[in-house]
Amino acid sequence: MRVSATWHLSCVLLIVLHFHVSEQSTTAAITERSNEIPTPNPSTSNATNRTSTKKPIDNNDTELGTSIDSLHNNHTNFSSTTTKKPDTGHHSSTFELVKVHWEQVKSPLVFTIVVIVASLSKIAFHYSHFLSSKVPESCVLIVIGIIFGVILRFSNTSDKITLYTPHEFFLYLIPPIILESAFSLYDRTFVDNIGGVLLFAVWGTILNCFLIGLTLWGLFRAGAMEDIDFTFVQVLVFSALIVAVDPVAVLAVFQEVGVNNTLYFLVFGESLLNDGVTVVMYNVMQVFNGFETVTVGHCFLGVAKFCIVCVVATLIGIVCGLIASFLTKFTNSVKVVEPMIVFGFAYVSYLLSEMFQFSGIVSIIACGLVLVHYSFHNVTRKSKLAIKFISKVMANACEIIIFMFIGLVTVDQTHDWKTGFILWTTFLCIVYRFLVTYFLSYLVNRYASSRVRKISYMEMFMISYGGLRGAICFSLAALIDETAIPAKNLFVTTTLFVIFFTVFVQGGTIKWLTKKLRITLAETSKEMCINEELSNHMFDHMCAAIEEIVGYTTGQHHIKEKIYRIDDTIIRPRMLRNATSTGLDDISTYYEKLVMKEHYKNLQLSGAKLPRVKTEIRHLDSELALDQMVQDSSERGSTEDIREIDERREQAMQEEHRRHGGNHFEFFSSTRNSNRKRLYLD
Repeated sequence: MRVSATWHLSCVLLIVLHFHVSEQSTTAAITERSNEIPTPNPSTSNATNRTSTKKPIDNNDTELGTSIDSLHNNHTNFSSTTTKKPDTGHHSSTFELVKVHWEQVKSPLVFTIVVIVASLSKIAFHYSHFLSSKVPESCVLIVIGIIFGVILRFSNTSDKITLYTPHEFFLYLIPPIILESAFSLYDRTFVDNIGGVLLFAVWGTILNCFLIGLTLWGLFRAGAMEDIDFTFVQVLVFSALIVAVDPVAVLAVFQEVGVNNTLYFLVFGESLLNDGVTVVMYNVMQVFNGFETVTVGHCFLGVAKFCIVCVVATLIGIVCGLIASFLTKFTNSVKVVEPMIVFGFAYVSYLLSEMFQFSGIVSIIACGLVLVHYSFHNVTRKSKLAIKFISKVMANACEIIIFMFIGLVTVDQTHDWKTGFILWTTFLCIVYRFLVTYFLSYLVNRYASSRVRKISYMEMFMISYGGLRGAICFSLAALIDETAIPAKNLFVTTTLFVIFFTVFVQGGTIKWLTKKLRITLAETSKEMCINEELSNHMFDHMCAAIEEIVGYTTGQHHIKEKIYRIDDTIIRPRMLRNATSTGLDDISTYYEKLVMKEHYKNLQLSGAKLPRVKTEIRHLDSELALDQMVQDSSERGSTEDIREIDERREQAMQEEHRRHGGNHFEFFSSTRNSNRKRLYLD
């Protein structure tokens, strides 16, 4: 009994001692956790205690040993769970009212601030007439980018902030600009000059690329520049990217001055398609750079790749545009999705082409033209305005970011300056641009039998002088892998210099040259006449009929007539909700503009305070509109409005009387004819 009681007493003492040690270890763990010291493993201390407490026990008593071990194991689990509780809670006694998460919002915040600053600078630029009349807007944006880059450089934050990478440029910034430009290309003048545009964009780009590349390599071999580590194929890679034209400044000046539509669309279409051709040539030359030796078979494969890429990219854009147009046929009750379908399928066409390494630029141009031709007839007028406005806003925002980023990278880039190579490149870009443009213009004037209006020498000069370089050639230079082409920094520095020279020097003097050379401007005082529009369509049909009679099946009008016939009989009935012919759409659109101008004129004559609208409609004596205004005013009980309307009417009649002098017969006959025309239009 005494032995049993002794053993039981010793067991109780051991249990109490074990609980006491476990409580001390738990308290120590909490203290260390609050002091941010790693918490020791409780199981280790428990194991130590367990080994120390087992020494006085006699192992001969098996039952008591087993019970003590089970007690120790159960208590070890309890103590381990007890020590883990402080890890799940907050042990800090401070509470932060405001906490800054800079890393989470850094990129979108910097991006938004840049856009806001650029927008404010754009507003200031347009209000400062002295500055806007001298230099293009892109120059101001580049200068702002340089200032922003200098601030980041001296504040040691340039490495932490990036606006975009060259890969992101081609995925996010270039599609809105190209899509908005494609919407603007849908014009009769562009269709009439499509042959010249393709000649300048395709063959002009190819000739410029190889002429610049061969000349630079010849000058290098002749010792006319510094010793540079590159090969002939790498020089062709650089010449392929440096011929990319970005005439944003030129087109802005052309719109402000009001040049003729032929010159505008020649420059516009050539620059837009030139970007797609440049990207394709750049990719082909990059493939050649990976070969140890380039054979004749590789050259033929490169030509085949160039053709396949352009053709397949065009087909992808057309198919995506047709699918989007077909879907908008059923959005009459869900009008809110119309802009989403248009923008979504346009972007999908770009991404699909880029995914299969085709030309996304060519694809989105084709898709944009198809969308304007079909989808814009299905969507409502509000959706159409929303699509055009949103695309314009996105394009302007992307252009702002691009030009500001060029200025930012100018400060942050590691430059490799080679005076001879840089100056020779700038000189050759300008000289070969003039030579190729004059040569191709001569071919167009000489051999384009269906072309009535020839390209003048002054217009040739403006097309050549308008070959400004921009963001596409810079992004292509930044995409170069330095391990494959060691002269990457030299190519980037040369590209930046060419961009600065063309944008600031050529872009800054383009407006002055346009006035000095007396470039033919668009007719601003030309009267709108429905008979002229009808005569143009009738003339096209007559020319197509004459070409078919004489057997000239390759004529421009004959081919156009066949395309229109296929479109009117096969495609449009399946794509449009209310299918009409192509020619009737053009005439109805022109007629709507004509009627709306007369409507605004009648409102102004009736006393409505509206901004003056440029109209070519003859001044009408709108009796019906005046009587309706008088009736409405009398119903409202406003006698002052009636007197004002009568006074305006009397003044209009006096002006008409003074215009015709004393010939009352001419006065009344003209008034009668004007009323008949108005009633006929109504």
